[in-house]
Amino acid sequence: MGLLSMTGFARMDGSTAGQRWTWELRSVNGKGLDLRLRLPPGLDRLEIPSRDKLAKRLTRGSVQAGLSVAREAGATLKVNEDVLAAVLGIMERVAGRIPTTPPTLDGILNIRGVLETADAEESEESRKALDAAVLAGLDGALDGLVDARAREGEAVGRVLLGHVAEIERLARAAEDCPARRPDAIKARLAEQVRELMDAVPALDPQRLHQEAVLIATRADIREELDRLYAHVAQARALVADGGPIGRKLDFLAQEFNRETNTLCSKSNDRELTAIGLDLKAVVDQLREQIQNIE
Repeated sequence: MGLLSMTGFARMDGSTAGQRWTWELRSVNGKGLDLRLRLPPGLDRLEIPSRDKLAKRLTRGSVQAGLSVAREAGATLKVNEDVLAAVLGIMERVAGRIPTTPPTLDGILNIRGVLETADAEESEESRKALDAAVLAGLDGALDGLVDARAREGEAVGRVLLGHVAEIERLARAAEDCPARRPDAIKARLAEQVRELMDAVPALDPQRLHQEAVLIATRADIREELDRLYAHVAQARALVADGGPIGRKLDFLAQEFNRETNTLCSKSNDRELTAIGLDLKAVVDQLREQIQNIE
């Protein structure tokens, strides 16, 4: 199963029982699953089954699902007898007062309120047919949304793997940095000790030696590098497995960030510090892309 993005759009429409319906689904990034369902008046009965279908197919993202329904045929016109009687009564009362031609039938019917649109009465069978068709249409729209999120997820996955490869390359560069060679560390510490002894001759050489050993131990980044390599392997395995792994990747990005920060804090060399800063930049880019993953 590949990666799924949280961004996508899908549309599905159809008609049944003389009514045309349209589903539109939109999905963007979200920390959890936020479902916003908009149904036409009179179809509130479909809210629970619609939410159930959405929740079974999606695990993360802010999702907007909108349904519109319009009648295709069956609408009829009827005369509002009360309004017509009121109009005719007014005409009789003013007919002798105002010199004018007699009103025509089409003129009377064009008066607002005289004619009304009446929808054909919905039967229980047509209501059930509409419900079944609309819910089946939601399944089709969900198929389209999941496909769109999968295509987006595939593209994001390639970007993620590129960032992971760059993290591994920078970790190798840190490991091969000349400043990490034992002779370089020894020479740098010896120089620092000489400068300190010249400045403060009364310092105990034995104690100073012990402090130098502690400093050298604290500056060792072997553990950080090993953990970075382990996180790289874990990230690649997660991307290969696919599925809803956004939360796991987000946690892994935090671990990348923690090891990178520790590496930078331990660095006492300009080149190693530059590598650490490049690592931080790539990890930030990785975290940004992970926010798109379900």
